[in-house]
Amino acid sequence: MPQRHSKNNNDLAFFTYDEKRKLGYGTQKERLGKDSIKPFDACCLCLKPFIDPMCCQKGHVFCKECILECLLAQKKDIQRKLAAHAALQKQEKEEEEEKLMLQKARELDAFDQQNHGAVPQYSDRNHGRDKHGFHGANSVKATSYEEEALRTMKAFWLPSATPEAPAKVEAPSTSTVCPEGKEKLKMKTLFPIQFTEDNSEENESNSLDKTYICPSCKVTLTNTLSLVALSSCGHVFCKKCADQFMAVDKVCLVCNKACKERNLVNLEKGGTGFAGHGDRLQATDFKHLGSGSGLGLVRPAMKT
Repeated sequence: MPQRHSKNNNDLAFFTYDEKRKLGYGTQKERLGKDSIKPFDACCLCLKPFIDPMCCQKGHVFCKECILECLLAQKKDIQRKLAAHAALQKQEKEEEEEKLMLQKARELDAFDQQNHGAVPQYSDRNHGRDKHGFHGANSVKATSYEEEALRTMKAFWLPSATPEAPAKVEAPSTSTVCPEGKEKLKMKTLFPIQFTEDNSEENESNSLDKTYICPSCKVTLTNTLSLVALSSCGHVFCKKCADQFMAVDKVCLVCNKACKERNLVNLEKGGTGFAGHGDRLQATDFKHLGSGSGLGLVRPAMKT
């Protein structure tokens, strides 16, 4: 069955709704697939299967070498910023002292001219004779009046009358941050985690990659499961077993080490294209048909 005439009608001077939709007008949404989401057993920095995994208190997993290099680079950058800030403060202090000395010298010269009428000897060319060729108190009053007029005059085209906003530079932060969650992170807050590998005969014969299971219920760990790590010993369980056993018994099911509720850390991970888990699995992009987008030139408007 052919389409309606309204969808095939393209002789209008404006874009119809169907034409805008075909050109990609508005907000475009696309659900991310499995290939676009980081696996739960991958490092947040190198995006490869982790080696000697370390976890922060917010549940972000890194390779030990990757996170240590990142923290070391942050500390070096902080030292560089602190040194630059200290040099800038020293320079500002020296400029402020120089301004105070010049102001005091000018005040003394002005006082001497007003009271004695003496002609000061300036080494600077800017402090020579004025445009009328006079010295003394009259010249000082005219100069101060002109300076006041220049300060109050709103002439943005004159460099001498352009106001200058003092750039206040704040001291840089001295704390390292997590590269994934952007919260404060220290090396002592990181703890190693241990995944239980599936060493069954069926898994060894079917798969070459490492497969991890929950040590309690023996379920294979995937992105669709919520995982919990114990900061006291580092063992990783599925959230169902952690809530059912460890939150009640206050003990690890593998090593029998005591744990409290604050030791249960939910691991951050990306979901799949079929299960959301609230991990930003939908990519959105907005396009308009205005000038500069290139879409407005697809079909020229009719001449009226």
